[in-house]
Amino acid sequence: MMLLKLYVYQQKNLHNTTAGKIASRKESSNMPDQKIKVYPVLLAGGSGTRLWPVSRELYPKQLVSFTGDDSLVQGTIKRLFPLLDTENVRIVCANEHFHEIERQIKEIGIEPKGKIICEPCGRNTGPAIFLSVLNILKTEKDAVLCVFPADHVIKDIKSFQDILRSAVKLANMGYIVTFGIKPNYPETGYGYIEGSRELPERAFAVKRFVEKPDKQTALKYVEAGNFFWNSGMFAFKASVISEEIKRFAPELYDKMKEIFSSKDSITKEEYELLPNLSIDYAVMEKTDKGALLPSDFGWSDIGSWKSLYDFLPKDENRNVINGDVIAENTKNCFIMGHNRLIAANYISGLVVVDTQDSVFISDIENSREVKSIVERLKNKGRKEYHKHKTVYHPWGSFTLLEQNDNFKAACLIIYKGLKYETENNGLIIKHLIMVKGRARILTESQSILLNRGKSVSVFEKGSMIVENDEQEPICLVKVEIRI
Repeated sequence: MMLLKLYVYQQKNLHNTTAGKIASRKESSNMPDQKIKVYPVLLAGGSGTRLWPVSRELYPKQLVSFTGDDSLVQGTIKRLFPLLDTENVRIVCANEHFHEIERQIKEIGIEPKGKIICEPCGRNTGPAIFLSVLNILKTEKDAVLCVFPADHVIKDIKSFQDILRSAVKLANMGYIVTFGIKPNYPETGYGYIEGSRELPERAFAVKRFVEKPDKQTALKYVEAGNFFWNSGMFAFKASVISEEIKRFAPELYDKMKEIFSSKDSITKEEYELLPNLSIDYAVMEKTDKGALLPSDFGWSDIGSWKSLYDFLPKDENRNVINGDVIAENTKNCFIMGHNRLIAANYISGLVVVDTQDSVFISDIENSREVKSIVERLKNKGRKEYHKHKTVYHPWGSFTLLEQNDNFKAACLIIYKGLKYETENNGLIIKHLIMVKGRARILTESQSILLNRGKSVSVFEKGSMIVENDEQEPICLVKVEIRI
């Protein structure tokens, strides 16, 4: 049974990269004027299918690094500070992404204990946000929540933080604030928000939310000047949003309160009974407390390869190129490589994305239609829609190198202080070759210290444990051969 748990960080000595730590960057003088504690809440539950084959169900786009060394979730956290307190970060994610998010926030210097809230299944932003509200109200009488999707990017951090200060002030006044992005072209892939009368902090009252328009309607919105892209970012008091959910989405309010207050964990069966509601539909389209805060800080939701191409800097031929790529007479293209060389010649306006097991090629303008390909892969039972050849686990990572009916070869990375355990049925010979570091191999009958460059073969039936007592991650290759 899958349970929703407010996980407590228990593992010790996970791999910790000190570069980019932000915990030491708290500067109280930069904190916004606030009456109650502010909690940044990151929504990290999406699967990002429009960025396949890089983004997949087991490793969605918020965990991927597209624009630098940091993943999108790491970048989302970093740009909040030193304005907000790292101790108050809360991340709402799926159960299967818990350990990788735990590792990634540890990597940027944030202690994960009590900061990750897992949903047993996805039920849209309404339940996810209300879940975080109830979690925070377990220890606070009230708080301001600043809600951000964990998979967006922002260029102008200073402008963003200035807007964030205003959002916290408005939230303290009792408004439910939404960040409206100033449109610089008639985008048909976003919803829009219309503003009306003026409010404090240069905000506007929310007049209405409108669905994704056609091109002609989007052009009228841009020309009108009081329509803004719906960014999915919010700020509000926990008490205020709770009252509005109770008022406008009573079924969600009653069911969530009932299952949340009666136990420490929520089953998947219980969570699936919650209404599948976006926070826009549940509250924002109905409340009279909405405040639209105009924002212009170089935002993108990275919702497709086209939007990522638009966001990133281009070379002299208006190409975005990442990886081992040789391009001749190539213009207006997005090309992303993995380990293989990509050679492009006389192409224009294409997306080319290479991963360990898949290559995606598309006209750049229609690249968002990759979602239909992912659906076809899912219907066919293909593993490529779901996971990469590299899969992350609490103990480290497993990369499938080669496999057929008779053998399987994989590369294992085991984090410091942790261990990898597997079972042998007696029908498989397991060869372990130490590539980096040193490991202790434990079987039912022996204990072997395996140094770099050495190998061992395990035949016996039963469990086999590979322990890493080193201060760094270790790497070994495992080859399994059927007898």
